[in-house]
Amino acid sequence: MKARSRNVNARGRLLAVAGVLALAAIALVTRAAWLQLLHNDFYQRQGDARFLRDIPIAASRGAILDRNGEPLAVSTPVASIWANPQELLQYPDHLPALAKALDINPDALVQRLAQRADREFVYLRRHLSPDATAAILALQIPGVAAQREFRRFYPAGAVAAHVLGFTNIDDVGQEGLELAFNDWLTGKPGVKRVIRDRLGRVVENVDLLRAAEPGRDLVLSIDRRLQYLAYRELSTSLRERDANAGSVVILDVATGEILAMVNLPSHNPNSRDGDNIGAQRNRALTDVFEPGSVMKAFTAVAAMESGKFTPDTLIATSPGYIALQGGYTIHDFKDYGTLSMAGVLIKSSNVGAIKIADQLTAEQQYNTYQRFGLGQSTGSGFPGESAGVLPTASAWGPVEKQTIAYGYGVSVTALQLARAYAAFGNGGVLPTPSFVKNTPPQQRQIVAPAIAGKVLSILEAVTGEGGTASRSRVPGYRVAGKTGTSRKASGGGYAEKRYVSVFVGLAPASRPRLAMAVVINDPKGEEYGGGAVAAPVFRSIMTGALRLLDVPPDHIEQWYAQMPAKPAEAVAARVPESTTAKQSGAAL
Repeated sequence: MKARSRNVNARGRLLAVAGVLALAAIALVTRAAWLQLLHNDFYQRQGDARFLRDIPIAASRGAILDRNGEPLAVSTPVASIWANPQELLQYPDHLPALAKALDINPDALVQRLAQRADREFVYLRRHLSPDATAAILALQIPGVAAQREFRRFYPAGAVAAHVLGFTNIDDVGQEGLELAFNDWLTGKPGVKRVIRDRLGRVVENVDLLRAAEPGRDLVLSIDRRLQYLAYRELSTSLRERDANAGSVVILDVATGEILAMVNLPSHNPNSRDGDNIGAQRNRALTDVFEPGSVMKAFTAVAAMESGKFTPDTLIATSPGYIALQGGYTIHDFKDYGTLSMAGVLIKSSNVGAIKIADQLTAEQQYNTYQRFGLGQSTGSGFPGESAGVLPTASAWGPVEKQTIAYGYGVSVTALQLARAYAAFGNGGVLPTPSFVKNTPPQQRQIVAPAIAGKVLSILEAVTGEGGTASRSRVPGYRVAGKTGTSRKASGGGYAEKRYVSVFVGLAPASRPRLAMAVVINDPKGEEYGGGAVAAPVFRSIMTGALRLLDVPPDHIEQWYAQMPAKPAEAVAARVPESTTAKQSGAAL
């Protein structure tokens, strides 16, 4: 009986255990079904959190083009290496190989990761080449991945650096037009949902949440051909004159569009070293200087508007110098005797300009200078543009009133001068400079067309024989302009043998198309005047610019006079002998 009882108890226990196991199995199956089929939201979210990621899609920045559609700034796709420090630090044996591939110090890499151990994302290297990126990813290091980005590239390099500016490593505008039009150029990044594996690699694109929108292109008024031409000629002049710096600005007289703006020294915007900060500023817009005799054209306008002067009004300039209050003595180049008011500009007489100013009120002078845009921003919209300095008339004493008339005591930029002289070629209408092609012109009448025309005629005589700007003449074209030479301010006074040489001119003078300002800073050597230093640069650039723009000559007689042979003989020399034998000279 005892043995039977033990058998019965053993069978019962087995059945009980089996029942418990069966119930446990049923409970597990039921629980699994409940979790996976009916209430799976929580674990689905947990799984997605480990493998699903919403990652940004980089948007390309809009291109910057010149007026003819040539690229000046473009964005190219590149890759950046990033890591999840929380994951990567779990594999310290991979860090030396990663540091070598990234070309960084291993200790620096470990320190950087340790400082950001609580993050899930940190850049290791930005904007790598495709080959370098592929080599790093081939190491298959957990927690290391690549991300597509864009980098800005400037095909013109240093030639257009000051106008365009540059972007930072995140492709955000920092200087120049890149900054001024950053909102216009910047695209809108997209977002996509992907599945990543344990190494951080994308194994599947799940959904496109938002498509990337590229930035809008910007078409400038700049003509790349003129930009290169101006850069080359300015560079040559600075090298020959051993000058410290220089600027050239070319404007379309009728519209105010800036066709070229060049500064030297320059920098390479494709390099982010940023060693020479001074070379990055746009001197044509930020650097101010006393313009010297260039101001005499504006003084002539004030004189004619007063009704006291005409171009033929005689002014005694003997003995070639004049004493001002305070012990200052102002000299002309020589004793010019009696000059007409036009002659004061043609010979650039400081004494004559002072005597004109003596017949005007400070308010008359100030009102004229202000209407030409001096002492105020040009409205170009360029970041950091200087307004220059034009003291109010109430602050002028007798000396200031006289010295401002010939270009001292007032400070301007190269763009201000080019704009102001454009008004002489535009019938007295002052344009607003623009860097964007086909911007609706913003203009205002600042002086009567008749007075503007008279000053333009005088400025043309300045470039003729006996004028101070004969070296500015362009073969085949009539040119109008004015030279300026000023001593550089230094320590409350003026430096010895340090000058700013200026020439501002228009061509063709019969119907001006282009206005140009040339500024040469600190030329060395015996010649330092605007007529000797800046005017030849104007001539070289304007000669090429008028041909590039197909502007017809307006001084054919001069062009023929400079040809080595007479017109008929020159044509015959280009025609084959067999042809000339059949034709008469009259036919040619």
